[in-house]
Amino acid sequence: MSPFTGSASRTGAEEWRHLRLALDAGVATVTLARPGRLNALTFGAYADLRDLISELARDGSVRALVLGGEGAGFCSGGDVDEIIGATLAMDTRQLLDFNRMTGQVVQALRSCPFPVIAAVHGAAAGAGAVLALAADFRVADPTARFVFLFTKVGLSGGDMGAAYLLPRVVGLGHATRLLMLGEPVRADEAERIGLISRLTDTGGAPAAARALARRLADGPALAHAQTKALLTAELDMPLSAAVELDAATQALLMNGADYAEFHAAFTAKRPPEWQGR
Repeated sequence: MSPFTGSASRTGAEEWRHLRLALDAGVATVTLARPGRLNALTFGAYADLRDLISELARDGSVRALVLGGEGAGFCSGGDVDEIIGATLAMDTRQLLDFNRMTGQVVQALRSCPFPVIAAVHGAAAGAGAVLALAADFRVADPTARFVFLFTKVGLSGGDMGAAYLLPRVVGLGHATRLLMLGEPVRADEAERIGLISRLTDTGGAPAAARALARRLADGPALAHAQTKALLTAELDMPLSAAVELDAATQALLMNGADYAEFHAAFTAKRPPEWQGR
């Protein structure tokens, strides 16, 4: 059990002190809400993200999630005073608990059964860059800049799973450069190397992310969930195991309501009415 607790678990109520949650017909919008500090993360913010994403995954009604930041940027990473200053006074056990918690946020984003869309504007730095990286889609505007700055503070660039995820998104060469040098990657380069899924006009990332989330939420949710699960699971599999897992997954989905609904809709020449099962 992690010693770092989220605000809802402390209060016993559905209250998230470090972020805002909005729900709209299967689309959850989670907004980092500390604009005066460029949404810098605190211990409580990490814990709230971990707990909220896990709770939404258990709930079953969410079919897509948009993660964004309030104010001038997406997220500037861990708060220098509230986290870096505090960790200097921690012993090894406490530091391990903290670093495991930050990794649990990434694991929650990758394992939740719905697609996550990061709406990025301004800075996505340090942990903020990894949060965006852990999303399934990154929709960004021209102000976006990604900075994996962990080596700049004397730590490994492989923080929160970055050394696992980034090479799989942009390739080992780009990942090595970004994680070792900690140089900013602006939106045009990020799009070129595949770090951005879609580049919008200035100020357009939130609306584009919401539109994508709505498209996904209105689609075959179980098919999306299984696609995400396979993309993650098969990263480390040999081809033979991946093909077998694909076959088993398809056999199960072919017994599902959505597969039958597609055929009925095709035959009746109407749009499918997806049920997510």
